[in-house]
Amino acid sequence: MHTIKRTVLVTGASSGIGRAIARQLLAQGHRVIGTSRDCRRFNHAHPGFSCVELDMSLLNGIPPVAKQLQIDFPELDAVVFAAGYGQFGSLEQFSFAQIENLLTVNFTAQAFLTRALLPKLKQQARSNLVYIGSEAALKGSRNGTVYCASKFALRGFTQALRDECGKSPVRVSLINPGMVDTAFFDALSFAPGKQPSQALQAEDVADAVSYILQAGPNCVIDEINLNPPNKVIEFKK
Repeated sequence: MHTIKRTVLVTGASSGIGRAIARQLLAQGHRVIGTSRDCRRFNHAHPGFSCVELDMSLLNGIPPVAKQLQIDFPELDAVVFAAGYGQFGSLEQFSFAQIENLLTVNFTAQAFLTRALLPKLKQQARSNLVYIGSEAALKGSRNGTVYCASKFALRGFTQALRDECGKSPVRVSLINPGMVDTAFFDALSFAPGKQPSQALQAEDVADAVSYILQAGPNCVIDEINLNPPNKVIEFKK
């Protein structure tokens, strides 16, 4: 493992997995640019951190934000795509707008941001694109029709992009966590079990991101699957 100071863009950095990733990278001495729909959600200033407001559900806003990012941070050499949300139920329980929004945030917006940043990232000596997927990208499940589709799309995207970038300095990685104990489940009817062995922590995913970013120059980590030792789902009353 090689500790190289990076300039990393982290989407969804104001909560959950994205926040844990941003905090760990800052603790390791990296420069972090975190996106959020509302920068007021960051309560404590840090000399190595900058916030950029970005709503991943508004596709037209992504290219101009990405362009400004590359002007303000020309040394940007890594992106961690942690923004996303979950919504579950049978397909007929979704409105057409809900289907569109879930696919937009969890997949299309990530493709847009990648497209906007990729040319400049290819000009860096080395760069990383790290996507936070899900165990839902590995196997479809009941009530996960739309969510699984969004994560399957992201997985296929990263596999193809990895091949496209094979002759460039850009390394493409995907992390597929199982259930992580975060606010992701606050609006859902189920959650992971409460015992420590029954859920991942956001810091576990952050550790995987650090491992990828610090890998040697001749090593590409394609995909990492993470799960707690015991998978337990509890349904809320």
